[in-house]
Amino acid sequence: MVIVLMGVSGSGKTTVGTRLAEALGWTFADGDDFHPSANVEKMRRGEPLTDADRWPWLRALRDYIGERLATDAPAVVACSALKAAYREVLLDDNPGAELVYLRGDYALIRERMEARPDHFFDAEMLDSQFEALEEPAPDEALVVDIDAPPDEIVDTIRRRLPGLPAPAD
Repeated sequence: MVIVLMGVSGSGKTTVGTRLAEALGWTFADGDDFHPSANVEKMRRGEPLTDADRWPWLRALRDYIGERLATDAPAVVACSALKAAYREVLLDDNPGAELVYLRGDYALIRERMEARPDHFFDAEMLDSQFEALEEPAPDEALVVDIDAPPDEIVDTIRRRLPGLPAPAD
């Protein structure tokens, strides 16, 4: 199984993803690491990425997910996957990939982003992320609200996603 954690920047994909992978003994992959350098530089300049910028990045992530599934090497992957079309690319030909949407409100996420001075994503770009966000339907993803501490979110995912070992209580 590969779990794809999606949501806007600041929703906790990396924090929750690393903790979830650690709890399960799985590999964690941050979607940001799959961006070509041109995309990273664009984001550093405060320029939102276009779909043309994103397609190669999404295909690289799709291929990574496919490789993990083909070799029975479970992983947790963090990727914004804001639009339905992006999620279609990621999950295309990847049965066994499970989508988890980390959902949070604008004020909470902006507060988190402003507290992250070393991250390349500028808090001012959050508006464009929320504008682009097409929330998945409940039948497309496990929807988890992020208003709890990260370890509680990890436990919620482990309890609610079929096929995962539940946390010890």
